Amino acid sequence: MGDKNIVVWDHNRDLISHRANTIFEDPEAMKYAWGIGFHWYETWTGGEPKYDNLKNIKESFPTKNLLFTEGCQEQFDPTQYQRWSNAERYGNSMINDFNSGTVGWTDWNILLNEKGGPNHVQNFCFAPIHADKNTNELIYTPSYYYIGHFSKFIKKGAFRVSTTTSRSTLESTSFKNSDGTIVTVVMNKTDHKIDYKLIVGDSEISVEIEPHAIQTLIY
Repeated sequence: MGDKNIVVWDHNRDLISHRANTIFEDPEAMKYAWGIGFHWYETWTGGEPKYDNLKNIKESFPTKNLLFTEGCQEQFDPTQYQRWSNAERYGNSMINDFNSGTVGWTDWNILLNEKGGPNHVQNFCFAPIHADKNTNELIYTPSYYYIGHFSKFIKKGAFRVSTTTSRSTLESTSFKNSDGTIVTVVMNKTDHKIDYKLIVGDSEISVEIEPHAIQTLIY
């Protein structure tokens, strides 16, 4: 079992701090836990995602890993494959989870059928890709491409570097790959185009991002 890691909790961000404190403050339990897993469903009662809970855990237990283990968009509707807000939920979660110290991010199901399943409890959901078994068609949704801005350009072994934005309308995260390239992902959820500057050290460039868009800068 030496090559296996134990991830505790594996539930939502809302009560994750309580479980982290219980396990990681116990020396006998802590030594077996590689990290703590979490999902994004705490918003089902209303309100915003609890990213601050992740930051608090990372500050309190810096040797333990945060791992996003499940997220999906519920209430499947086959007429809404291209619903853009689904993709923005992915982008918002990935940016903020990574900025809070998360080391990895896993979708619930990257591929589901034309009914949003199969699912043994009939909880049919959207996925980044749907396979229509009636037409043999693969349907790529906006969520697939939003995830791609992270998975395609941020390579294995990359580490996150500090990034801040001067506008609340922009969300961003940055990683440095092992080859020295830096990847910055920027998202704009507003209805307006935004002009901004990317500043790195003494250098800066002017960039434009369209409404409801995500973009990746590599330098």
